[in-house]
Amino acid sequence: MSDLKLTYFDFHGGRGEPARLALSMGGVPFVDDRIPIAEWPERKAGTPFGAVPTLQVDGKTLTQSNAINRYVAKLTGLYPSDFWQAALCDEAMDAVEDVVNQIGSTMFLPDDEKKSKREALTEGMFPLYLKQLSKNLEENGGRYFADDRLTIADLKVAMLTRQLTSGILEHIPTDLVERVAPDLLGHFERVMKDPSIKAYYAKHGVEV
Repeated sequence: MSDLKLTYFDFHGGRGEPARLALSMGGVPFVDDRIPIAEWPERKAGTPFGAVPTLQVDGKTLTQSNAINRYVAKLTGLYPSDFWQAALCDEAMDAVEDVVNQIGSTMFLPDDEKKSKREALTEGMFPLYLKQLSKNLEENGGRYFADDRLTIADLKVAMLTRQLTSGILEHIPTDLVERVAPDLLGHFERVMKDPSIKAYYAKHGVEV
């Protein structure tokens, strides 16, 4: 088996969490390299694109969160073998990435500008994407986004739902998902009830 090292920030969530979950759920050994936020400036230059997550596979480095997600999902059986179902999985992950990119673009703005931009996103792009994700979920059976089972796409969408409802993002109402796409809350609860996910967070002392 390959030697794997997943590098991401030292918190439970964000772009690196789906891969962490997938590897843990699949029982695949990996080095969970967690970067304290204070150490990021000195470590940033050592990454290919100045960003994380990165995944080292036998010393070779893979970047881009969805490329990493697909790789680890194939290792752990969390990626569909059917081409159409795989495309549905990718579609959901890429939609989440669009939203996450917009959130990221506001992180270090002055507060007035951050407030203005996030309020605009809350009125425009975010409801559009959340509603479409909810529609995709419904069209694929209402439980999961692809293959009628839990896949890496579900992990990625669930992490977005948790981020938007957690209250950690200033100027984004915590009830946004509930108001515009309540089915995503049910989806989140379904994913979090998976025994292997519950075991992962219990091991790390995180309440879900």
